[in-house]
Amino acid sequence: MPEGLPAEDERHIGFLISDVARLMRTAFDRRVRRMGLTRSQWLVINRLYRRPGATQSELAEMLEVEKATAGRMVDRMEQKGWVVRRPDPGDRRVNRLHLTPEADLIQVQLAQISERTVDDALGLLSGLEREQFAEWMRRVKRRLQAMLEPEPAEPAAARVAEFAE
Repeated sequence: MPEGLPAEDERHIGFLISDVARLMRTAFDRRVRRMGLTRSQWLVINRLYRRPGATQSELAEMLEVEKATAGRMVDRMEQKGWVVRRPDPGDRRVNRLHLTPEADLIQVQLAQISERTVDDALGLLSGLEREQFAEWMRRVKRRLQAMLEPEPAEPAAARVAEFAE
């Protein structure tokens, strides 16, 4: 059990999920740091690899940061030669973000490091246990996504009738 955590926290699934995710990121960070990358840099590369042509606003949303923060990150990565801004053909006010070939190579290395980190973390589980664990996590994820979907709007007449009673 990690130092400082009360025993009941170790038994609570929410704490365990949070701790596992944090520890996975930390282990990955340490391995990526050897490449000279910061967490924000590898996150930008990863997000733009998955969504080439995203706008700066979309990137900010994906990274859960302010638009200005994302802009500064893109500026620095553009200076390093990892990201290019290209005008949107349909809207000249918008720039689309793309990785350079150098950043694509970095993404390949990041994917390899990620795979090794997951393999090391799950090394105590059998192949069947890994498959089961992944399926359970997918089911929980789908359930949470469904919980977060917007609820259908009530017809206005039903709301008015409710207040009339």
